[in-house]
Amino acid sequence: MTSLKTQASCDDSNEKGTITVSEAQQNILSAITSIGGLEKIHILQAVGRVLAETIISPINVPSHCNSAVDGYAISQNDLAGGDETKELKVITKVVAGHPFEGTLKSGQAIQIMTGAQMPANCDTVIMQEHVERHGDVIRIDGRHKAGQNVRQAGEDIQQGTTTLEPGAKLTPPQIGLIASLGFTEITVKVPLRVTVFSTGDEILNIGEAPREGCIYDSNRYSLIAALKKLGCHVTDMGIIADEPRQLKKAFLLASKTADVILTSGGVSVGDADYTKQVLSETGEMNFWKVAMKPGRPMAFGKIGGATFFGLPGNPVAVMVTFYQFALPALQKMTGANQPLVSPLISARCTSPIRKLPGRAEFQRGVLSQNEQGVWQVCTTGQQGSGVLRSMSEANAFIILEHEQTSVKEGEWVNTQPFSGLF
Repeated sequence: MTSLKTQASCDDSNEKGTITVSEAQQNILSAITSIGGLEKIHILQAVGRVLAETIISPINVPSHCNSAVDGYAISQNDLAGGDETKELKVITKVVAGHPFEGTLKSGQAIQIMTGAQMPANCDTVIMQEHVERHGDVIRIDGRHKAGQNVRQAGEDIQQGTTTLEPGAKLTPPQIGLIASLGFTEITVKVPLRVTVFSTGDEILNIGEAPREGCIYDSNRYSLIAALKKLGCHVTDMGIIADEPRQLKKAFLLASKTADVILTSGGVSVGDADYTKQVLSETGEMNFWKVAMKPGRPMAFGKIGGATFFGLPGNPVAVMVTFYQFALPALQKMTGANQPLVSPLISARCTSPIRKLPGRAEFQRGVLSQNEQGVWQVCTTGQQGSGVLRSMSEANAFIILEHEQTSVKEGEWVNTQPFSGLF
């Protein structure tokens, strides 16, 4: 029998002409630089944005010594010692925002509420639960220490201290921290401008009537949802037909205003897969085959001033390649010095997984802890790259490394929780 002359494919073990996932990630990140645009905005608009200035505290936080509890402010000289008790006269009561203007004398105490400024000559607070009060007299015992239950001025932040560095992605606690320093506006990086479109004659927009041989576009909506969560400014160019002139026009138009162009489909070896061809004519391409499943066909390059990601057409492959390649690049472009945390968790696999060496695989799984607190994971079932339900039902990737072989039930695997990505 005469042997057939075939092309390399994703079914081949150690397929020639591919690069590994880690090589692809390194190639992308080494080619990426952060964008330079800045803007000054109100702090309430800054959640999720990347800080572009150094925040130096103009004040002490707290600005004054204050009580950490509801209780009685006294001088440490009036503390009881050992087994003795002491009686102190309560002369007044102070609450937060209304400082006591007088001076405490020996043998006296001031009832004080949490956050109230410590009166002159007071350096210790006795919790109200630890005193015995009769009228305007309190009795204390010897259990207390000098300086207890007092927040010192500048204890949290001292004036002149650098509190946040450029590159910090601003979270609710950081917004609160900035507010505690009295700032109303801060300088942040401008949002990334990302243009998205899908390719394919078989793709329908949602809302269109079904047609024979066509499917509704899910890729654009998955990508746009992910980009908006990152705070990107997204331009949706819809669906571009599998026609070189239309693709070229779309690429050139997008490159005039976008920092990043994200497309799906058209990067494989089919007769109607034109994205790779048009990209090579309009820009430059770094690679297009990665030893992984799903997501083998992927293009990365530049069109004008825009970075380009040509992701595969299958819905799961789009999401896997976005989170493994595009997301880290977008984070670097924003100037963020603290990317989203997506730690690998080792988990016991509760079912066998078939795996060939020579490529990395990103199976979709459900990660949980059993009654003993041991992490375990199972797949979501059918793992085809077009089965988007496998992503929607999952909460983690099961990452099978490049040279790893099939996994037996009970063996340990690496997992990557979605909570650190999505």
